[in-house]
Amino acid sequence: MSTAFTALFLAALTLTTLLRLWLARRHVRHVAAHRGAVPEAFCETISLEAHQRAADYTVAKVHLGMLDVIVGAVFVLALTLGGILQAMHAAWASFGLDGLALGLAFIAGLVVLSSAVDLPFSLYRTFVIEERFGFNKMTPRLFIIDLVKGSLLGAAIGLPVLAAVLWLMERMGSAWWLYVWLFWLAFNLLALLIYPTVIAPLFNKFTPLADASLKERIEALLARCGFRSSGLFVMDGSTRSAHGNAYFTGFGQAKRIVFFDTLLEKLAPEEIEAVLAHELGHYKRRHVWKRIGVLALASFGFLWLLGVLIGEPWFYEGLGMTSRGTAPALVLFSLAVPVFTFPLAPLMSALSRRHEFEADAYAAQQTRAGNLVAALVKLYRDNAATLTPDPLYSTFYDSHPPAAARIAHLQTS
Repeated sequence: MSTAFTALFLAALTLTTLLRLWLARRHVRHVAAHRGAVPEAFCETISLEAHQRAADYTVAKVHLGMLDVIVGAVFVLALTLGGILQAMHAAWASFGLDGLALGLAFIAGLVVLSSAVDLPFSLYRTFVIEERFGFNKMTPRLFIIDLVKGSLLGAAIGLPVLAAVLWLMERMGSAWWLYVWLFWLAFNLLALLIYPTVIAPLFNKFTPLADASLKERIEALLARCGFRSSGLFVMDGSTRSAHGNAYFTGFGQAKRIVFFDTLLEKLAPEEIEAVLAHELGHYKRRHVWKRIGVLALASFGFLWLLGVLIGEPWFYEGLGMTSRGTAPALVLFSLAVPVFTFPLAPLMSALSRRHEFEADAYAAQQTRAGNLVAALVKLYRDNAATLTPDPLYSTFYDSHPPAAARIAHLQTS
């Protein structure tokens, strides 16, 4: 049975890797083929130079992503069938660790190793690609500070959460997966609650919106939409990137609206209002809760499946481990699931794009659709977002509708 599972895993990893590379290659060719002319719907608002810059930026990111896919596949193979996971687990056990301590050390060591593999890609993305196209505002010093902060925060939050999960897996009997699922849902809701006021300020500075006229316009929009927040804030996104955005975060009394300072610099007041109306559309259409519901159902199913596999010797042996237990099962499952589920990616992308259309429609009801169109065109241009994605690549990866489809949808609203 273990040999058959090994063969199935290798086949799935190979097919998923080849599919991802094929999709990326399609995307690069499609974007490059349309580089020479601005799509008709945008020819009056976006210059050929801006269009070509977006094409080149997209191609550069996808080429890096292709290398990341290859390295990721090799890394998964090395961890599993290459024996690295088994060697790591045996090494920690040789220090006399067992039970919960062994599980924590094993998973923490894997996180450190994975982060080391990802670090060169992050550095190249930030200081080469983003720098080349004029988006990077991050200094090496700030990059290191963020890396240290993220690592410390990850340890401070992740280790206790991981300890709780492993403890539940070991102590709650055959129904442990149900207790872990309930704990995981509670933790995610708590994270949503504390993120705006506790976690986000560790990395960015948030100041109350000072523009009185813009604040008055936004408060009038909030009143029309029946939305109450704990405040309007501006985030110093320009300290790290030239990209602009706006979002609302949290829930209940902890909801707050956040504008990147880069967004406020680039858009007119009526365009900012339209972008915010779109974000409020996500709230009014309960998209956050719908996505949480989908993720809750998916995690329920995956944890149930892990509950079935955790006692099967072929599951461990088929993925290159002789050691068994809660931590090895959790790690092997987390590595195997993406290999088998990537073909399902279009389903989540389709749901997300549907939500974006619904939020656009809501914004068009609360503000002028033309203002949102003007804002989106500026954001596409200034963020160097390609106007001509490959349709199949977009089906798999894009959480937002293609630019032309989105603009056409708004113009008929």
